[in-house]
Amino acid sequence: MSKRPFILSIAGFDPSGGAGVIADAKTFEQHNVQGLFVLTANTIQTAVNFNSVNWVDDALIIEQLHSILDHHPIKYVKIGLIRNIALLEKLVQLLIDKDLKIVWDPILIASSGFKFHKELLGLEKVLKKIHYITPNWLEIKALSGEEGVNGAKLLSSYTKVYLKGGHSQDLGKDYLVTKGNIIPFKMAKKGFEKHGSGCIFSSSLTANLLKGYPEIKACLRAKRYTELRLASNRTLLAYHHV
Repeated sequence: MSKRPFILSIAGFDPSGGAGVIADAKTFEQHNVQGLFVLTANTIQTAVNFNSVNWVDDALIIEQLHSILDHHPIKYVKIGLIRNIALLEKLVQLLIDKDLKIVWDPILIASSGFKFHKELLGLEKVLKKIHYITPNWLEIKALSGEEGVNGAKLLSSYTKVYLKGGHSQDLGKDYLVTKGNIIPFKMAKKGFEKHGSGCIFSSSLTANLLKGYPEIKACLRAKRYTELRLASNRTLLAYHHV
């Protein structure tokens, strides 16, 4: 039996287990990849309410990352909750210096309305070094200043954009937007609202890219995996068993 490939998540800790590194770990396990984790924040939240975030010191995050990279062969990294763009730039540069590909899930606003990022100075420079970003409709407006696909088209001059259909009028319809190319993905299975669905999608996409699936198939597999989690039960917390 061949060994599972290693995959890295750089993200926050959610005590509800629905989002952050715990959701990534559950997703990675179902994709038969070996998850490794660098913690960026400790949040005080449930699946319903977000109270506060306690950021891990930047130096400690970098130390965690060096320890992992020095010991394990990694090709793909998923980045989630990050304190600011300055730290994101440091992490991205460190990763691309080691020829790693990055999927960034730009968590800007919690579902409760809590805003993590208010300053996005230098964003374009960082995006040029990232393989994919996976914003929803609220996040694409915050990142680009434009709504929906128009916002994704603006950012696609820097990176590949998978625009998730959450918070859109056409709920569940996603778009992969690259330079001069827009590919829609329709919903195949209806489900129920889930806390952490964005984390689940981005970690699934990263895992499928790592496993060598072509771009469109990797996106489709990640969407279908996320839909199964949405349909897994009626609560806000997904089941990851298959």
